[in-house]
Amino acid sequence: MMLCRKILQHLQSVRTGATFTYNPSTAHASLGETTNMNMYQSINNAMDIALEKDSSTVLFGEDVAFGGVFRCSIGLQEKYGKSRVFNTPLTEQGIIGFGIGVAAAGSTAIAEIQFADYIYPGFDQLVNEASKYRYRSGNEFNCGALTVRAPWGAVGHGGHYHSQSPEAFFAHVPGLKVVVPRGPIQAKGLLLASIRDENPTIFFEPKILYRMSAEEVPIMDYTLPLSQAEVLREGGDITMIAWGTTVHVIMEVAAMAQAELDVSCEVIDLQTIMPYDTETIEKSVKKTGRAIIVHEAPLTGGFGAELAARIQEHCFLHLEAPIQRVTGWDTPFPYIYEPFYMPDKWRVFDSVKKMVDYM
Repeated sequence: MMLCRKILQHLQSVRTGATFTYNPSTAHASLGETTNMNMYQSINNAMDIALEKDSSTVLFGEDVAFGGVFRCSIGLQEKYGKSRVFNTPLTEQGIIGFGIGVAAAGSTAIAEIQFADYIYPGFDQLVNEASKYRYRSGNEFNCGALTVRAPWGAVGHGGHYHSQSPEAFFAHVPGLKVVVPRGPIQAKGLLLASIRDENPTIFFEPKILYRMSAEEVPIMDYTLPLSQAEVLREGGDITMIAWGTTVHVIMEVAAMAQAELDVSCEVIDLQTIMPYDTETIEKSVKKTGRAIIVHEAPLTGGFGAELAARIQEHCFLHLEAPIQRVTGWDTPFPYIYEPFYMPDKWRVFDSVKKMVDYM
């Protein structure tokens, strides 16, 4: 059974143009009974729980009534009715503005933006309204019950309008939380935590993982803590940091580095982009003395620059080599040249070798 699953994942990777091998996680035994889900199913399950447990919860966006383009909301309108799961006009600004109003009025709002690339028309609503509602009123009112979901990142054939990773834009805005899961278990727990958090949250979903990822996901209602990174592999020579899809890239590179170079890499999944877990990062880098940060977004102004600055400021006397960033290039996201754009395992592995050779 396990062999068949690995073969299926490989075939899916070839079909989608994936530049990585998916590395499944295992849920903690305390979370009880599990069932096999891919990531879109775990997201659907999380929203099902949110709608069931809180009668004020509403889910809306373009085409969500029939399940959305990735089927994340499939079956939910039939279960909860057209007044709680419904389509909106094609207006991202209107979707987010409506969500702010729903949350400010006391309900729980789950807004879907069809692709993260389309979130920009709603930028003003997120940056100037949602993030500042609580602050400008002295906490007399807020829209903390707003969660904005959006499919995010490369998919193998998306081109420049269906492949972007805009997390760094929103990490710059006090008052917003930004979350990116790496697989089904994390997607369910982090999405439920985002929906129940008292701050407006943007939840970016790596769309290439919707179907190619599969894990034994707990059936029960559970949350995973926001603003807490997870150490997936302990090591003593290099710290590697990523989020979303690129976590699987660095997991593969860590195994390669151990096997081919006898280099021990510590792998960290950041999970929450903002506010991020500074303690876990600093503790790891002070131990290893080296750091590599990997993300799909372009190099300049990417969130890796913030992490590099933080490491430089707080871990300088422990560093044995310059901090490395392996990212997308400073170009629009290409279509046929996507494999050359992506921070794949070979580019990351080359960065590991440069660090090892640094004198």
